[in-house]
Amino acid sequence: MDDKQIRLLIDKAIAASENSVCNFSRFKVGAAILSKDGRIFTGCNIENSSLTMVMCAERVALYKAISEGCKEFTAIAVAAEGQDFCPPCGSCRQILFEFAPDIKVIMADSKKDYTIKKIEELLPIAFRFQKR
Repeated sequence: MDDKQIRLLIDKAIAASENSVCNFSRFKVGAAILSKDGRIFTGCNIENSSLTMVMCAERVALYKAISEGCKEFTAIAVAAEGQDFCPPCGSCRQILFEFAPDIKVIMADSKKDYTIKKIEELLPIAFRFQKR
């Protein structure tokens, strides 16, 4: 993955954050996930008054991609307005690990600087369901 592709994912994540519904936290987050076949799917965080049923941007992007038939992913960019590098929450780390154990996570800041980590670096002892 080259810098141009990384910057495209970051731009799409930032644009997606503008659709955020965050009346409670006021914390706009956007994500853009890249499938192995080159398609990009975006998501934003969506809050509601239940709070326990908030949907993070990363999961929205991932579920959108899966619902469109994508099964393999190479990278996801995550960006939040006015923040340092924005890492996925614990729930998103687990979901990303389960559906894309080799994915690279691009965490961007408001200046579009970024750092990249493998999902296993962000979730070093991930839960793995073992069939019996």
